[in-house]
Amino acid sequence: MRPFDRLAAETAAARREFIALPLIAHVLADGAPKDLYVDFLAQAYHHVKCTAPLLALAASRCGAADRRYQSALFDYIVEERGHDEWILEDIAALGAHADAVRNGSPRLPCKIMVGHAFYLVDHVSPYGLLGMIHVLEGMSVALASNAVRAMRRTIATSGDAGFKYLTTHGDLDVGHVRLFAQLIDDIDPAHLPLVIECTRDFYVLYGDLFRDLDIRRRAAASAA
Repeated sequence: MRPFDRLAAETAAARREFIALPLIAHVLADGAPKDLYVDFLAQAYHHVKCTAPLLALAASRCGAADRRYQSALFDYIVEERGHDEWILEDIAALGAHADAVRNGSPRLPCKIMVGHAFYLVDHVSPYGLLGMIHVLEGMSVALASNAVRAMRRTIATSGDAGFKYLTTHGDLDVGHVRLFAQLIDDIDPAHLPLVIECTRDFYVLYGDLFRDLDIRRRAAASAA
């Protein structure tokens, strides 16, 4: 079994649990109100803005034996720069306060996910970051297009206003996933168990962000 296929097989249960989260099923079936979507974008901004710094930190922790991985990290940095600004543009296009999001703080699930990523890179292995990349990019490809189609039915905007991040990032991640698969196949197999462990962890951590969004959605619905 090729390494990427082993990664996919050994994290399949965690992936299924993530996709089965009630909020994701709800949005794919019924769309989402604007307030919920803006809340998602706000949390996304705070983890996406950390992507390039995380990639740079991982590259700085690579040694002479990690040149292939380090080169891939440099390529990712170029690709990921500016995506946080797309999110702020979407927030503004939806009539919400982008500057408040820029100057604000993420909630605890987002803080924990990002903090864990920095911990992995700085104290365990730069290869641990591959778990986060696999989860975020893989879920973007799997869910973004369908989520946008569903939300267009419930959020009235002109053209692509408000959806640049999800549509553009989802399209980019299709190519990224192919490159990621090749990277996994090329790295030293000794790193694969850690990548598998971290992938499982990030399905949980990223899932906690959606669980938090769902708790707030249900509370708002009960208060209405």
